Amino acid sequence: MKQGKRKRDQEPTVAPGMDDREELEQRASEEEIREGEYTEVTTLSWDEADPS
Repeated sequence: MKQGKRKRDQEPTVAPGMDDREELEQRASEEEIREGEYTEVTTLSWDEADPS
């Protein structure tokens, strides 16, 4: 495994106190994409509106 690459068996983590939404919506730079230093993020939103 190349140094600096995260193992796939590690749990994803976000540091306490980070603004999760802002950090996760930040786009990778072209250089980061070229070097493979980015993470694809999927956002799941639960709609709790009452259908009645």
